[in-house]
Amino acid sequence: MMRQRYLLLCTAPASAFAATTEAAAISPTTGLLQIFLGLIAVLTLMGVAAWFFKKIGPINTGNKIPVKIVGGVSVGNRERIMVVEVADQWIVVGVTANQINTLSTMPKQEKLVEETISSAPENQFSTWLKRTMAKRSESQ
Repeated sequence: MMRQRYLLLCTAPASAFAATTEAAAISPTTGLLQIFLGLIAVLTLMGVAAWFFKKIGPINTGNKIPVKIVGGVSVGNRERIMVVEVADQWIVVGVTANQINTLSTMPKQEKLVEETISSAPENQFSTWLKRTMAKRSESQ
């Protein structure tokens, strides 16, 4: 039985097989349309997901301790000494590529923060600019 089918397939004209392959083939236009519609569907899905995540906001981890970096100094290629403010306390930490070590702790220094802010370069420039503009307006 199997041998008869094989012989039948071998002796059948090629035009009999051509008709079945043409019906199964997809035209290039249809293929491009399917690719384009698939791309539009994926981009739409990504847009909807981005909108959804924007609406729900960041995930709240429950960490309510206010932590702020007050300042830092680089002491090497990958080493820094930083001052971190946690609540009303400053913690001086040494930061390397592999670890973080507490070097010292001290109470918050309000006076030092105010002096640093007043001597910041942008404030020096703003003070210089105000004086220069005042001089120019007086001379006119």
